[in-house]
Amino acid sequence: MDSATDPTYLDALGQYALRYVKPGQTLGFGTGRAASAFIRALGANGVEVRGVPTSDVSAALARSLGIPLVDLRDAERIDVDFDGADEVDGQLNMIKGRGGAMVREKVVAAASRRRIFLVGEEKRVSRLGAHGNLPVEVVPFAVAFSARRISELGLKPTIRISEAGEHFVSDNGNLVLDCAVKAIRSPARLERELLSIPGVVGTGLFVGLADIVLVAAQSGKITTLRRR
Repeated sequence: MDSATDPTYLDALGQYALRYVKPGQTLGFGTGRAASAFIRALGANGVEVRGVPTSDVSAALARSLGIPLVDLRDAERIDVDFDGADEVDGQLNMIKGRGGAMVREKVVAAASRRRIFLVGEEKRVSRLGAHGNLPVEVVPFAVAFSARRISELGLKPTIRISEAGEHFVSDNGNLVLDCAVKAIRSPARLERELLSIPGVVGTGLFVGLADIVLVAAQSGKITTLRRR
């Protein structure tokens, strides 16, 4: 079984991440399977913390487990942010956005004193773009224009479709363009180029944000990578 879909792998990773949690902290809650595994582990542990969720899905899960939540505007500080990632390179730069929450995830990560990401070993890549997709969030009004400009950068954008067969809409009310990419030589430069396009709200490129990445192998071993 692929470790990315193995619930044991996710549960073990979520449990392992609890060692970075202290009672009384305010935590960032990412979106996706790894982040959900961490939230479930946190709820089962019963440690008294509060969370700043990055999506309605993460908020609903935390509430169902009795974890108190706080809006970002009301949080004096976020001690640690916990999230997953779709790709991680050797410098701990990442691509995120499979869950469509990358804009809020990036805001919460930037607002946090420490940022920890949970991934399976299959998410490690030598260069970002290896899995062929980069999500970009755009306002609906500008989607056609933004898509043309993104194409001029050499990417191939397609509007994300939900499981219901409709345009996927983020919690911000925006659309997501899944952009076919090849290996990205300069993630920071591509990030700047994309953000310069009117209508682009944010991208799945997370450059220089991760402090720690916890990597789970299929064998069950968990490796800790730290930013140099």
